[in-house]
Amino acid sequence: MKKRWIKAAADAADAPGLFEAVARLRSAEEARALLVDLCTPAELEALSDRWRVVPHLLRGVPYREIHDLTAVSVTTIGRVARCLTMGEGGYQTAARRLGLVRAAPSTPAQPGALLRQPSSAPGGARKAAPRGVERKGRPQ
Repeated sequence: MKKRWIKAAADAADAPGLFEAVARLRSAEEARALLVDLCTPAELEALSDRWRVVPHLLRGVPYREIHDLTAVSVTTIGRVARCLTMGEGGYQTAARRLGLVRAAPSTPAQPGALLRQPSSAPGGARKAAPRGVERKGRPQ
């Protein structure tokens, strides 16, 4: 991890002016204008990719299927899923306000209740090969 990123993450907590500016925007057009001015085209594409997978994850669509539907990398999909289950709640709040999900339940959902990672996704569980059968050149 780059030291610059660690410093940037710490500085973000001390950037209330930026958060206040975003909170005071009054329309999607104002938000678009700010983001276009603030971000590079690549950053806008990355933000858009992340947001595009949120509804699919909330519906429990498998990662590979989301990738096939959106062309967003499985790694990015996994990062968004992690934020949905362990993040600050920003994705859920925005999705709820846009009507993409119902109001939050009175008790928090169990991690993975809305999200699931298929075994074909990186980091997913693999079925064990029968004893004595080699998998990718390695004896079991």
